[in-house]
Amino acid sequence: MKIVRPHRPPAPISLVSMIDVLMIMLIFFMVTSTYLDLSMMPMAERGDDAVPEASASATTPGATVLIRLGADGHANLRGQQVDNDRLVELLRARLVVDPATSVIVLPSGMADTQALVGLLDAATEAGVTQLRVLRLEARP
Repeated sequence: MKIVRPHRPPAPISLVSMIDVLMIMLIFFMVTSTYLDLSMMPMAERGDDAVPEASASATTPGATVLIRLGADGHANLRGQQVDNDRLVELLRARLVVDPATSVIVLPSGMADTQALVGLLDAATEAGVTQLRVLRLEARP
């Protein structure tokens, strides 16, 4: 005689424990991560048409100068295009006022590498010791 056992449905897979683990990991990474504070970078004020002089934004010691490198290879300082010679003059004057000035270079994704190297050489020639290059755009 064959005994027929009733067919049991498979046990449901509970996702609650996996969700708990993911939430713990998310909280861990949020707490331990560091984020770039973009508010520290000086931006051009509205209506400011002149290229800034060395003391124009040197209100706080250790201030930051933001230089954007466009796709055309030209440096932009507070919205105004400057060549490397003028940039050296501005940075030297700024370093006289505040030797703790740091420079952040934001190259465009389409900027030529030679233009970036020329800009870094100009900053080094001016005497900048705190120099960073940040890439904020995705590659094309």
